[in-house]
Amino acid sequence: MAPDHATAESRTPRSRTPGPAPRADGTGLPGRLPRVVMAGIVLAALNLRPAITSFGALLEEVRDGLGMSGTVAGLLTSLPSLCFAVFGIMAPRLARRFGPSVVVCAGMAAIAAGLLIRPYAGGTPGFLAATALALMGIAVSNVLMPVIVKHWFPERVGSMTGLYSMALAFGTASAAAATVPLTEALGGDWQRGLATWAALPALALVAWLPLARLRRDAAPGAEAEGLADPADTGAAPAPAPGAAEAPAAGKSLGLLRSRTAWALALFFGLQATGAYVTMGWMAQIFRDAGVPAGRAGLLLAVTMVMGVPLAFVIPRLASRLPHQGPIVVALGLCGLTGYLGLWAAPAGGAWLWAVLLGASNCAFPLALTMIGMRARTSAGVAELSSFAQSTGYLISLPGPLLVGVLYQHTGGWSLPLALMGALMLPQIAVGVLAGRPRVIEDEAARARA
Repeated sequence: MAPDHATAESRTPRSRTPGPAPRADGTGLPGRLPRVVMAGIVLAALNLRPAITSFGALLEEVRDGLGMSGTVAGLLTSLPSLCFAVFGIMAPRLARRFGPSVVVCAGMAAIAAGLLIRPYAGGTPGFLAATALALMGIAVSNVLMPVIVKHWFPERVGSMTGLYSMALAFGTASAAAATVPLTEALGGDWQRGLATWAALPALALVAWLPLARLRRDAAPGAEAEGLADPADTGAAPAPAPGAAEAPAAGKSLGLLRSRTAWALALFFGLQATGAYVTMGWMAQIFRDAGVPAGRAGLLLAVTMVMGVPLAFVIPRLASRLPHQGPIVVALGLCGLTGYLGLWAAPAGGAWLWAVLLGASNCAFPLALTMIGMRARTSAGVAELSSFAQSTGYLISLPGPLLVGVLYQHTGGWSLPLALMGALMLPQIAVGVLAGRPRVIEDEAARARA
């Protein structure tokens, strides 16, 4: 089996002052600190999607309350991709300046503030601005989650990616399932129903505040926390025999010339297109097919909850395979079948289509796992994560908006769903390329030579 560079155990000494010796479990952390970090990762992951799926569950009520057209609603469903692209690219620079823990902590504060403000911001522009604030916090946390996992748990990338992906899927599903009943329990007030979700990032903020202070106190001046080598042990993964030495932290890898980086970016963008169309429009698709609002929200929740077990299993399986292409193909076929089913019989096979599209959306944790496996160092993962996610979200930007425009102008879902089914084919193709056993440091060295 090809070596998993994201989990390599071999180390070579560096000249800088060594940090704490790594523990036997590969965390490099003393005492109970790994559990504290795990708890922070899980709480952060729970908050990376409710801002989106809570809105999707109440899309019709929000549109009526704010007087939105279908095109503006499509813009709102495209807003996550735009914010993730624009703000995600800033994450590595902010992490080098302040440390990933501090940036994630600030991200949780932004999510809480945005979710609390947006229902009461007054009109569509205020709703958009407050949503963008919450999405800014999600964007930087999205990019830094793989970096934090690589930094704190360098030898457990697959299992830890699975853990936070499972938490992310659980938070996504919970918001989809609970928003409508919660709103009904609050007297049918959609504003209060949406604002309630601000409590979850506030809880995560409480957990990340001591972690942010701890890292600043434990390593003063370590501006590249999480962007240097794993666990600050003063050691770096040894390159594979014959492989080029990885660039130092902060040195550009020239990802524009890396086929693997571009394949990951395209794969990430196409899977994000499907994910945000699903989160933003799936409940409305079912409601237009005659499914009651509560059941439509539950179907969306089923789609999201599929990611809870699969998001834990898929990264662990992917990290053990030399080539992740077979998983890419299996998930892509699930998505293709699900979209065709929604096109042919949205109400008749609703539960099956929800399950299949939920499986297809697990391309997201697979993409995160491949990002962790396609670079040797935390610095490489940070650069690749920023490039793949920011570029990918830019690629996904037109998708939800185009779906909204097609829906408004055709008055139905046949054309939008045919488009989404067709996009699964290039997603499979680039995913197979991204799944090849390559590392970006080697590609960058060959490009420079």
